[in-house]
Amino acid sequence: MPVEMELRRIIISEIHEQQVIILKELDGDRSFSIQIGIFEATSIDRKIKKIPSPRPLTHDLLCQTIHSLGGELQEIQITQLKEKTYFATLKIGQNGRVVEVDCRPSDAIALAVTMDVPIFVFEDVLNQINEEI
Repeated sequence: MPVEMELRRIIISEIHEQQVIILKELDGDRSFSIQIGIFEATSIDRKIKKIPSPRPLTHDLLCQTIHSLGGELQEIQITQLKEKTYFATLKIGQNGRVVEVDCRPSDAIALAVTMDVPIFVFEDVLNQINEEI
């Protein structure tokens, strides 16, 4: 059963290569962090702060593509944790069906923030994180 999460915090570092986002359970206390790249972190940060870009960024382009093809991003899901790597899926509604697209969690979260859709994490992933702590 997927658990709805919210983007709680973004940590952008000028001295480290990896940036950090923190997701927190919407109706609970669990939270965890994911390391992401600077491009994804700044894209998410710009969306949260409502800072426009002069031209569409990659995540804006994907949002426009989904809409242009008659689709609607319904939610994103972080589905797996394998060997310290997270896996995510975009759930896109189109013509009465749901299309699932594999993607990196950082890109999925950037799209969720851009298109204002829910972020879900599978219970198995949360359990694995707790076991590793």
